[in-house]
Parts: sequence; structure tokens; C-alpha cells
Amino acid sequence: MGYIPVDAEWYIAEMVMEITVHGARCNVLHRNLILLKARSPQEAYDKAIQTGQDGQTTHTNPKNQLVEIRFRGISKLDVVYDAIEDGAELAYEELLGVPETQIQQMIPPKEKLEAFIPPNPGQEHDPDYRSKEVMEEAVKMLNKDA
Repeated sequence: MGYIPVDAEWYIAEMVMEITVHGARCNVLHRNLILLKARSPQEAYDKAIQTGQDGQTTHTNPKNQLVEIRFRGISKLDVVYDAIEDGAELAYEELLGVPETQIQQMIPPKEKLEAFIPPNPGQEHDPDYRSKEVMEEAVKMLNKDA
């Protein structure tokens, strides 16, 4: 077992969520990182399980296909050793013997980082797991502003 400080308050969990669109050729898997405040690893685990189960849902996409989002489990759970503040380290991954070429491949240009990729609401999705209801509301809002 890893070291858990006595004053540990925060944990980070990776939840695996599977998205199935009925009639689509493939599924989609999301690995979501969530931050949990807990007094113990067991409490953090229980909260992660509950969060995953609460995230399960079904809806219809713009093509009227049934979309199911199903919680599959927790793939990682670790304590956050630093206090939660600007610059705190939330998690790390240790890799040994990594060649320079592989290191360079891990570091994309700024424009390729998710935070800098602009949304594309009209983009076709395959499989399309967007909510029909949410997309219709977004169109209404856009039309109202135009």
C-alpha cells in the first residue's frame, strides 16, 4: 500500500465511463479524473463509485439514436499529497528509461493542448453521443443572440 499522510484530505480518481450509441459502429470510452475530499482511501473510493454511478444516464442524440453512458469502474485512485492551491501537484506518473524522442512526442505544441482547441458545435460526431435536447437548446440560444 502507498503512503497516506494522516492529514490527507484530497484524493484523485480516474473513472471509466463507457458511451454506447445504439446503431453506431463503435463505443466511446472516457477516462475522467475527479477530485474527491475524503478522510480515508475507503471514503474516497466510495465517493468515486457513487459519483460514477450518479453519472450514468441515457438520452437521445440529434439522430434520434439512444445514447447510454455507463460507469464501468475506477481505474486509478491516489491521495493528493500537496495542499490544494495554485501550483499543487495533484498526481504523477513515473516512467523509467524514456528516450528523448518519446519525451518530445509527449509534449505537443500549445495549439494542440485541449484548453486551446476551440469548440466546434456543428461538427459531426461518430458515434454521435451529444444530447438532442441540449443541442436544440444551444441552437435556440444562438438564434436568439443573432
